[in-house]
Amino acid sequence: MKKKRPAWHIGTSGWSYKHWKGLYYPEKMKPTDYLAFYSREFDCTEINTSFYHLPKTQTVLNWADKVPPSFIFCPKLSRYISHYKKLRDPAESMEVFFRVFDQVQERLGPILVQLPAHVTFDAGVAREFYSLLANTYQPYDFSLEVRDKSWFSRESLSLMEEFGVGLVIAHSGKRFPYKEAVTAPHIYLRFHGPGELYASNYATVSLRAYARKCGRWLKEGHNLWIFFNNDVFGYALDNARKLKELMQ
Repeated sequence: MKKKRPAWHIGTSGWSYKHWKGLYYPEKMKPTDYLAFYSREFDCTEINTSFYHLPKTQTVLNWADKVPPSFIFCPKLSRYISHYKKLRDPAESMEVFFRVFDQVQERLGPILVQLPAHVTFDAGVAREFYSLLANTYQPYDFSLEVRDKSWFSRESLSLMEEFGVGLVIAHSGKRFPYKEAVTAPHIYLRFHGPGELYASNYATVSLRAYARKCGRWLKEGHNLWIFFNNDVFGYALDNARKLKELMQ
């Protein structure tokens, strides 16, 4: 059997932004048609709404029906698990989350787990959480975005490597801690804006530097997932397009 060639995917951190009406989506287009329109240009998106409240299973199935079969969704894990429970005793909550997404498993990329700044690395909690992922949710990939430097310790990164959990390479200027570390076969990058959070534009020279890094990671055999979260003024769309162009 031939080994699959490493793949890369570029998109934005969601598609249903009201301020993209007229800027990206035609003025008269219904919001229910936004996803299909978006999927003509990009092959993936994050699902940000799942962080705040779980969509209905039928809603997720409807999304999947609106896009090409090769289109991929990356859901954001519920904040109840990441922010309120702080990854502790996650089994029951994880079951509820995946009850929604299991039916579209083959349409999903890595699950994004975003932690708040007040959640610091605890080896026992992390190991228990990663073990649950490895033992119960083996078909899925997971990527962890952290906001505290304690997660960049050698012990933390080694634990991620042991369980194949990817550390999200998250760029936000100087707002959040930044670390380029590869801990899994998949690499997940998020761009929140180089200056003002969510509302600043990446210069071509910066995107070109990341394109070179991505090229090296691809040569090493990694699959790449790249999302722009600087949605204000449509910067995410422009930057995603430009990075796609630089990587082709």
